[in-house]
Amino acid sequence: MLLTTTDLLSVVAWSRAQFAMTAIYHWLFVPLTLGLGFICAFMETIYYRTGDEYWKRTTKFWMKLFGINFAIGIATGLILEFEFGTNWSNYSHFVGDIFGAPLAIEGIMAFFLEATFIAVMFFGWDKVSKGFHLTSTWLTAFGATVSALWILVANSWMQYPVGMTFNIETARNEMTSFWEVVLSPVAINKFFHTVLSGYILGSVFVAGLSAWFLLKKRERRMAKDSMKVAAIFGLVCSIFAAISGDRSAKLVARVQPMKLASLEALYDGQRGADLTVISIMRPARERVSNETVNYWEIKLPKMLSYMSFGNTDAYVPGINDLLYGNEDMGIISTTEKIERGRVVIDEIRRFQQAKESGDEEVLADVKMNFDPNVEQGRQFMDNYYRYFGYGYLNSPQEAVPNIPLVFYCFRIMVGLGFYFIIMFAGVLFLLHKNTIEKRRWILYILLWSIPLGYLAGQAGWVVTEFGRQPWTIQELLPTVAAVSRLDSGSVIVTFFMFLILFTALLIAEIKIMTKQIKLGPGRRSE
Repeated sequence: MLLTTTDLLSVVAWSRAQFAMTAIYHWLFVPLTLGLGFICAFMETIYYRTGDEYWKRTTKFWMKLFGINFAIGIATGLILEFEFGTNWSNYSHFVGDIFGAPLAIEGIMAFFLEATFIAVMFFGWDKVSKGFHLTSTWLTAFGATVSALWILVANSWMQYPVGMTFNIETARNEMTSFWEVVLSPVAINKFFHTVLSGYILGSVFVAGLSAWFLLKKRERRMAKDSMKVAAIFGLVCSIFAAISGDRSAKLVARVQPMKLASLEALYDGQRGADLTVISIMRPARERVSNETVNYWEIKLPKMLSYMSFGNTDAYVPGINDLLYGNEDMGIISTTEKIERGRVVIDEIRRFQQAKESGDEEVLADVKMNFDPNVEQGRQFMDNYYRYFGYGYLNSPQEAVPNIPLVFYCFRIMVGLGFYFIIMFAGVLFLLHKNTIEKRRWILYILLWSIPLGYLAGQAGWVVTEFGRQPWTIQELLPTVAAVSRLDSGSVIVTFFMFLILFTALLIAEIKIMTKQIKLGPGRRSE
């Protein structure tokens, strides 16, 4: 299908909007599944060790909420994966051999693990031994986490493409090292940071609903015991999430410098760069240097350099460095990267034309450029192919993401992360003093912290995904080259169809959960 530039940009915009909307709804369900799965496993372990039927009732109550969320969340995940083939077919063709592998493993292994043992978890209470049922609950929780692992490996590869080589014959990237893809530092850190955020949300959810029961003076023993389990789990996970977040900053500084510069609104690179705690940004037309970024700000001296490179005097490149180059620091300009990317595109076209005309001499010459086993190929791949995606950009400014969006979302995520550490620690202190029921204002804070748990996760994904724009694959494939050649009208129609469907599913989940929460665990446990 031939599209005009306007039509193509419309398809890109609506395809991005559709994928973002699907991902946002999907991430409303996934983290709660991750967190509640392990909390249920902890509670059933207490039941297994004590034999107290009260813990069985408590576990079954939270397990019901887990099941409701799990069932509704599956639909959004399936649609999300289908969109790679429908809306992003060029992307799927270009890297399907690599990106498809972890998704296939997720479907075959992880989802199979969940589907097998979740049936025992819900329906096997009086049909299998206590030990086997406990094992099934733990395997269901682990299965959800393993499922997340493979999805996050695929996403991390898009942020930091490794373990592959380009095949000029097929114009596709092919995997050369499965373990390099799976065990890349970005994949490992993203996995831990993301699943920890899910565990935190599960803990916030349980603590908040337990606070509701205490406010209603219902199920007081269950509420306090559940709150204690959630607060311990949540505090541990919050601390480790902060540690993995620090590691994320160091990785982003090395592999996605434009993302780091954007989330800090750093226009001019500098040694001993300060970390902005909070600020009010000026409009885009007024922001051209560090001095014109903010109306008002609070900064920590030299902390950005330390956070990024472990050295308070390290040089942190700014947006202007990355756009216009910095010879002193060995940074080439985006304009130069665009030119090098277009050299690669021209070479691919030259190969295709030579293949059609049967020009063996040209074919051999081009193949040498893409052969990593010879010196000519290694130099070409390192100096030119690594910037392949830039060849599709029309101007250097297209390489800059939405700075205010990632700047403020990053601070929301980090701020809420520290808030949860304080919140869980405070809950444990008040439970230890047995005074939490007397602090009704604390209970209200816990209850209204539930949406903050969701907000923190969504803000984190905005930083991750919007921060790497315009790329679907970092520096190799921009969104404009990854999209399917569709009619924008069909994308618009399906956007609103999915919006209505996902909203209906969300409303259904809230109604079903609300009903189960009001019913409580059954027999009162005051």
